[in-house]
Amino acid sequence: MAAPRPPPARHSGVALTAPIPDLEALRALTALFKEQRNRETAPRTIFQRVLDILKKSSRTVELACRDPAQVENVASSLQLITECFRCLRNACIECSLNQNTIRNLDLIGMAVDLVLLFRELRVEQDSLLTAFRCGLQFLGNVASRNTDSQAVVWMHAFPELFLSCLNHPDRKIVSYSSMILFTSLNAERLKDLEENLNIAIDVVDAHRRQPESEWPYLVISEHFLRSPDMVQTLYAKMSNQERVTLLDVIIAKITGDEPPLREDVPVFLSHAELMASTFVEQCKMVLQLTSEQLADDEEVLATIRLLDVLCEMSTNTELLSYLQVFPGLLEKTIDLLRLVHVAGADGTNIFSTSSSVRADGDVSSVVEGFRSHLIRLIGNLCYKDKANQDKVNELDGIPLILDSCKLDDHNPCILARPAPQLPETEPPASQPGACSCHTPPLCPPCPFPSALSWEGHIAPPPAPDCSWGHLCLGIQGTRRVCLERHRAGPLPLAPPGLPPAPWHLVCPPGGSARSEPTRLLPRPPSPLSSGRSRASKLG
Repeated sequence: MAAPRPPPARHSGVALTAPIPDLEALRALTALFKEQRNRETAPRTIFQRVLDILKKSSRTVELACRDPAQVENVASSLQLITECFRCLRNACIECSLNQNTIRNLDLIGMAVDLVLLFRELRVEQDSLLTAFRCGLQFLGNVASRNTDSQAVVWMHAFPELFLSCLNHPDRKIVSYSSMILFTSLNAERLKDLEENLNIAIDVVDAHRRQPESEWPYLVISEHFLRSPDMVQTLYAKMSNQERVTLLDVIIAKITGDEPPLREDVPVFLSHAELMASTFVEQCKMVLQLTSEQLADDEEVLATIRLLDVLCEMSTNTELLSYLQVFPGLLEKTIDLLRLVHVAGADGTNIFSTSSSVRADGDVSSVVEGFRSHLIRLIGNLCYKDKANQDKVNELDGIPLILDSCKLDDHNPCILARPAPQLPETEPPASQPGACSCHTPPLCPPCPFPSALSWEGHIAPPPAPDCSWGHLCLGIQGTRRVCLERHRAGPLPLAPPGLPPAPWHLVCPPGGSARSEPTRLLPRPPSPLSSGRSRASKLG
């Protein structure tokens, strides 16, 4: 028969909490394992002792889960479990020897079982959350850069741990479970994930709810986007809110500091096929915005984001070549621009932007961004593609684009910047290099909004002694319309050896039109840190 537990110590009539055995020793080990030399010389017996403490404490937790009356006895066990996880977490940092020892002692399985038990425990929230978080940090660290440990973590954690943690209300638990998923995934396990899409959808939703968290983003960008089948299946199963989140990650991946590598191009060609085919099928859904009742329709917003993705893809040479020949993409884009333009002229609706432009040139309606992206996509699809240039001409796309470029509140290409001042005098008609089509003196602005952005670009060389910069949109050389770039004074020459700015179509004096690709305005940098530390913070 076990000896009765001694009563709490008393001092001056005040009950003092009895010290918890092994707790101070564990805290000392946690501090020692902050040093690399201590981690590398740790004997196996230390981890065996930690395992024994975890087994004993886990039995108390199991009893508390089955019998609510035992909950009052679980506080000391939670403290011991928390400190055990901290000790193991620190011991695994950049030390494969400790990772292997811990794995061989089956501490990984013990940790996963305890984390799953925490879901059923009804105790004081802070102490439970601390143990929960430290357990997930340990699992992330023990799997970091260790393929054998990753396999064991995946065997014990998939799918139950991810299904329960990715939807947890605590943000840190969601982030740490995403870290474990990112660390453990590979091409083979991604196939397991395709058979359990709820986990993948939960990751996308976690990024939607916590865009500042790096780990859900990395799971999507570094694993999901490498599998065209995964993306296609996910897009069909997700809600429209989640689709917008996935499309935002694709945009960030294409435009980020680490764009897709050459070996990733075949994968992104598959993504381009999905984006283009979906846009061709659903693009007219945007016209539902003419009804105020459907102005916030999430399906329409997903379609608008599809256009954003296609615009970004069209600035990549390999992806542009594919999009230029995609059946129906150019025709649907021109047709949609025409319908949107007509809808805006018919009356007062979300496509009618009259009086929506403030004094600083900002356009309040997001639909104006949609119209300008339609024009951007048309311009990029025509880059060095005579068939598409002819097609724009045959579909009367030039008058449509020019009609969208009047200097009024209906112009979708007005940027959020003050309108530039125009010279009061027109250039001489006999000026060498001046375009004969320069009438009237003040031509409409370039239909490509990025042409008005000067930061980070090299301006095209002007005609000799000419203070005007001219842009000519050449369509088969038969219909050329001079589009005036509004900028007072002469434009700077490009440095020797550099091509003209990659966002205009230039008509040299006496020659045919020479095309350069239009470029989109750069997106703001991602708030995500570029660092990808696999080890949790010490402490």
